Amino acid sequence: MQFTSRVFVLGVLFVLIAFSAIKADQPQPTVDESSALRVGIAETDITPPLSFPMAGYYHERLAVGTIDPLKAKAIVFRDGDTAAALVVCDLIGIATDLSREVRRLASEKTGIPEGNIVIAATHSHTAPDYMKELYLYLGKEKQDALRKNYIEKLIGEPVAAIVQAHADAKPSSLATGAATQKTPVAFNRRFVMRDGSVKTWQKYSNTDVIRAAGPIDPEIGLLAVRNLDNGKTRGIISNFALHLDTVGGGKWSADYPFFIERTLREELGADVISIFGTGCCGDINHSNPSAAERNKADFIGNSIGKSISGELAQLTPIEITKLTVKSQVVNLPFENASRKEVDDSINILAKVKNGEKVDFFDHVTAYKKMILDQFLHTPPYAKSDELMTWGLSRSLAGIGETIPVDVTVMTIGSDVAIVCLPGEVFVELGLAIKQASPFRTTIIIELSNAVETIYIPTRAAYAGGSYEVTNSAVQPGSGEMLVETALTLLRKAASSVKE
Repeated sequence: MQFTSRVFVLGVLFVLIAFSAIKADQPQPTVDESSALRVGIAETDITPPLSFPMAGYYHERLAVGTIDPLKAKAIVFRDGDTAAALVVCDLIGIATDLSREVRRLASEKTGIPEGNIVIAATHSHTAPDYMKELYLYLGKEKQDALRKNYIEKLIGEPVAAIVQAHADAKPSSLATGAATQKTPVAFNRRFVMRDGSVKTWQKYSNTDVIRAAGPIDPEIGLLAVRNLDNGKTRGIISNFALHLDTVGGGKWSADYPFFIERTLREELGADVISIFGTGCCGDINHSNPSAAERNKADFIGNSIGKSISGELAQLTPIEITKLTVKSQVVNLPFENASRKEVDDSINILAKVKNGEKVDFFDHVTAYKKMILDQFLHTPPYAKSDELMTWGLSRSLAGIGETIPVDVTVMTIGSDVAIVCLPGEVFVELGLAIKQASPFRTTIIIELSNAVETIYIPTRAAYAGGSYEVTNSAVQPGSGEMLVETALTLLRKAASSVKE
């Protein structure tokens, strides 16, 4: 009798294991090829040459090597006459100039409406500082041939990824859900101090620190794309709220998403495409305030990758695959930049250029005021192109008191929504959207189509101040405008599924 029981238990375990494998990597019987959503996935290389400027900090540094490649990774959804494309690039941000060029060209080549195309950045700080070179290129101004050639590549390769994904789109099964990142890799980087102020980048060893000023978001949103015929996973969209600035130095690197990709390829095969969209993490980074050392890119990426792979067998198949795309332009109010502020900023930046030491926050403010100057004033008070690299814009020059940004929502049935927001958005705003979303899985991707807002804090965070508020180009309430717009679009999309 004991032997029979053991055989029975072993048999049950075998069935459960086999069922998990089938669920993770086999076609779902509820999906019919004639009605299945067509999905295409592709990636292209956008690694710059050596000696191209690197982004991320307030001083020029030229690349001296490559740790791992930078990529543009695209996914295209096609449902009858409706199509949408998302391409995520290993860049620090998406200039409005770049998004307009990529979307225009991709739309011409595929027929996907420009409003249904989103180009997003992961926010790698070991990626190119391309905005001035793009500015020169679009203005047909004289520039170094090496840099000009890279700008052509930077525009062309994301377009090529979208075109290839569109052409390769085929009936697919999809599954969605979320993993929880239990190993601590993300930490709120703003802290309430004993004097009532808020400061960024503190440690709990500082006795003036009371608590973290906000939460984190431990959820990893997931969407798996699988073949109908053999269940093989072709691509994974993952989404987590953690700032990318874990590598440093003078070599190109995609930062921790590279290690997410490597972990998933070890699990699913070398040809799987891992598309990582950065969640709302304007106030989140990788520095544990309780520890002396910061987590490294490989530790973070491998840990998140393992959290993802451990959840793949539990993802829920999407049975209703109706694609809905909704987008709305929101006009966010810029901060002001008076004549005196611009003049003071010119003096501060001149001191920096001469090697003089200036207060970090004064430097950040000065640079932001120069960016705002070219947006607000025609002509600008300062000669922007002589004083800046990051922030120069053809399409936003003289735009006026508000910046038009897109909020785009792509939904599949009633199961999953991908929400695309501009700028570096505070985690609390992303959590508010998730909490009120009518979709079971809501993936929120920041730094989409525009980076010129810079940080987008909560209204309450503006009262606390510190770095992110100092480095925000928009006024208090802008983040809440994005939340309201996103939720309105999500509710409209949810209603359309029942029609």
